[in-house]
Amino acid sequence: MSDVTPTITPDAPDASTPPGGFDELGEYVPQQVVVNDLGDTSLEDAIAGTIVEFDDGDIVHGTVVKVDKDEVLLDIGFKSEGVIPVRELSIRHDVDPHEVVKVGDQIEALVLQKEDKEGRLILSKKRAQYERAWGNIEAIKEADGVVRGPVIEVVKGGLILDIGLRGFLPASLVELRRVRDLQPYVGRELDAKIIELDKNRNNVVLSRRAWLEETQREQRDEFLGNLKPGEVRHGTVSSVVNFGAFVDLGGMDGLIHVSELSWKHVDHPSSVVQVGDEVDVRVLDVDLSRERISLSLKATQTDPWQEFANAHRVGELVYGRVTKLVPFGAFVQVGEGIEGLVHISEMAAHHVDLPEQVVTPGEELWVKIIDIDLQRRRISLSIKQAAEGGEVAAEYREAFGEHAYDEAGNYIGPAFEFEPESEAQAAWAEYLEQASAGDGTGDAGEGAAGGEAPEGSTAAPATGDEPGPAPGGGDAVSEA
Repeated sequence: MSDVTPTITPDAPDASTPPGGFDELGEYVPQQVVVNDLGDTSLEDAIAGTIVEFDDGDIVHGTVVKVDKDEVLLDIGFKSEGVIPVRELSIRHDVDPHEVVKVGDQIEALVLQKEDKEGRLILSKKRAQYERAWGNIEAIKEADGVVRGPVIEVVKGGLILDIGLRGFLPASLVELRRVRDLQPYVGRELDAKIIELDKNRNNVVLSRRAWLEETQREQRDEFLGNLKPGEVRHGTVSSVVNFGAFVDLGGMDGLIHVSELSWKHVDHPSSVVQVGDEVDVRVLDVDLSRERISLSLKATQTDPWQEFANAHRVGELVYGRVTKLVPFGAFVQVGEGIEGLVHISEMAAHHVDLPEQVVTPGEELWVKIIDIDLQRRRISLSIKQAAEGGEVAAEYREAFGEHAYDEAGNYIGPAFEFEPESEAQAAWAEYLEQASAGDGTGDAGEGAAGGEAPEGSTAAPATGDEPGPAPGGGDAVSEA
């Protein structure tokens, strides 16, 4: 072995000798620490100073070091990187992590679990964003301010806006009138007022309509001030709902309640109007304090009850169709949308226990008007009194006036085509055909013209579009 001993200078190690390397003779030479940069700080304190201290629920800062499809790794200066699951990355659903962050981004995250079952640090960028946003949202709500954000999603009943957290905008509050198709709003930046805030339930409800009303208040006030009850305005149906239809009057929407859509019974407003229909409506009421306009469609149309009352009077005979039987009588339609009641006491000269003993739904027959109550929309009718004869209403006189009967009261008016629908009707048709083959003045003729039916026969109800011969005959036939 050589007697030469290598010389190592602690303050200036040989530049050719790598730290912790070997010398020319193959002897290991450890690197000497020549600089003490810790000062008075102990090694333990120095190590502890490099590790971030935090607890669950704290917000930490870090650098994105890796982005995968399922998670993002964030270096926050802890002993291991924090994991942000994709579901905790953004308030948007089904988002691609690469669209949210990239390697090197400096972001905030909230600590969900300092150490899970697998020893991982679980973080949430979304929750940190929530915490920051809630402070801003609460301040805006307190100041009655406005939030702005893009529409990121269409959900049942409305839209979701990204305002730092998920804000719900109901469909009824998107515009001044209800919008049916919300899809075109996705991606648009919208302004809205905050109308409900609940941090415990993580619930924020927005209203763009409130913002629009506020910004257009002057125009709305002017429009309402110029609108007077009784006026007829032209508009367009903007929405149809169960309780009526909304009409755009060119500045505001007014409501036509279902009871004001038609003089006839309306099962659903869509049976009368459709979205886009142009209509003339009468203004019923203007509520300035609540900014509500009540409209009527039927007020611009002729009242069929008034028309009927003007064209008819008590004592006249009219032709109608039985529409419904009730325990106390039968309803008979005597005009378009006009029904009257035949009370059970007015169904026959004899005692009647049940209406179906006399008439059936769909049957057509003559009835006499015994009362008209226009204000209460009620017409009282009588089958019993109609059988005694009387004056037919004006609309039937051309066919059933005095000129349609001979001196004996036999019907000589226009013939009506009749196709039997039952054996009884066929028997009557055959009987009338045989009667017409005779001289037309005998007993058979009287029976056929509306007098008494042949003994043992049951009178068949009139059918078809035209009414049968008037009972008793004549334009002013006296009661028997």
